[in-house]
Amino acid sequence: MASESSPAESDPRFPSGPWKGYFVYGHDTTRHAMELRLHFCSGLMSGEGGDAVGSFSIVGNYDVETGHCQWVKQYHGRHSVHYRGFNEGKGIWGTWKIFSEGFLYRGGFHIWPEGMSDPTSQQEREQLDEPIEIVTPKRRRRRRRRQKQMT
Repeated sequence: MASESSPAESDPRFPSGPWKGYFVYGHDTTRHAMELRLHFCSGLMSGEGGDAVGSFSIVGNYDVETGHCQWVKQYHGRHSVHYRGFNEGKGIWGTWKIFSEGFLYRGGFHIWPEGMSDPTSQQEREQLDEPIEIVTPKRRRRRRRRQKQMT
């Protein structure tokens, strides 16, 4: 298990320290905030945090080659939640699952290092979703032909 005394990960996608983010239940898009303190070292991650459900500890692993991560969030005195995610440089996003009394509960999550702006903010989405028209040389010729035919 990675401990606070172990050297921190050098990959900038996995900074040790405070993180924040949210999780959602199934198809409900209501974001439930969570705050975490994570430590990344040699492929192992550990930490603690809290959210509306309660306080929890985290133990898991990550891979700097692929960006894949998985961990278990264990609520103190309560249930555990299994997380599986991916880090492409804008925090870690993915899915969570709870197996309880024969039922499977699941949803999504996104967490990022404190100090990074919310990668899911409206401004970020607008920049990503802005449509771009790609005009190839063939399309330009067709437009010119149509314009000549119309005159």
